[in-house]
Amino acid sequence: MVFTIGEILLDIIFLDGQPVGARPGGSMLNTSVSLGRCGLPVRLISETAKDMAGEQIIGFLAENGVDVRDIYRYEDGKTAIALAFLDKETNAHYSFYKIYPQKRLPQTVPDFHRDDILLFGSFYSLSKSVRDKILANVEKARDSGSFIIYDPNIRSPHKHEMNEKREMVLENIRLSNLVRGSDEDFHTIFDVKSPEEAWKICQSVSCKMLIYTMNRNGVMVFGEGLKKYYPVPDINPVSTIGAGDSFNAGIIYELYRGMGVKDIDSLVKRGIEFAEEVCLSVDNYVSGRRED
Repeated sequence: MVFTIGEILLDIIFLDGQPVGARPGGSMLNTSVSLGRCGLPVRLISETAKDMAGEQIIGFLAENGVDVRDIYRYEDGKTAIALAFLDKETNAHYSFYKIYPQKRLPQTVPDFHRDDILLFGSFYSLSKSVRDKILANVEKARDSGSFIIYDPNIRSPHKHEMNEKREMVLENIRLSNLVRGSDEDFHTIFDVKSPEEAWKICQSVSCKMLIYTMNRNGVMVFGEGLKKYYPVPDINPVSTIGAGDSFNAGIIYELYRGMGVKDIDSLVKRGIEFAEEVCLSVDNYVSGRRED
């Protein structure tokens, strides 16, 4: 089983000042939908309101093969909204609108097993109102022998909060078997600009592997005795909103198929493939099953 923990949002996408679409969003939701479309068993641990937006999102998840039993449905709040404004490079700049209830993530922590995979991250994992609940899931999964993947997914608007949050990020890295982070993540959180500096930070808390993505500049992978570069295709993206999330889905897809971290080529190449597909559409998720 694959588990993801993260925020549910409704993304309203703007191009040249005009709305061009609305999609269920949130980093872990995006990854979950890609995996569900590829036929993997995936459960999203999250929360959303019992409003019209929430109902549509829950229906969409179920239709796309995502198990929704671990999503808390609250009445005293609203489904979170993200306005995503695409710039000339198709990168998104966000405005968020959130009305959460006082009671957050009250659901029981699932039973995890050795063969399970758990993905968590984003600024949601650093939020004081849900952090203890998220850590309870991650620590139980870790104790059960599940494979833990952490994606920081922290963007520049949060840079002023990093002095307060940095130790939480380091704790998340320490709890993980693999970190998949972008150059923007590590620059925002730690003010470093090279993959080697990012890897040193991960090593300082005993991280065993880092997959460091650099947008059109390619991918670097670091591990014990491993340092390898992967180029990415030269494309004209339509939207980069789900690129990192779909890259994560590609990694998990290969891990679930039995390709362990020793077969890093398969993990990274599938991640690049998934990210490329998503960048060429306004969808935040890949289209469906793979023949291989």
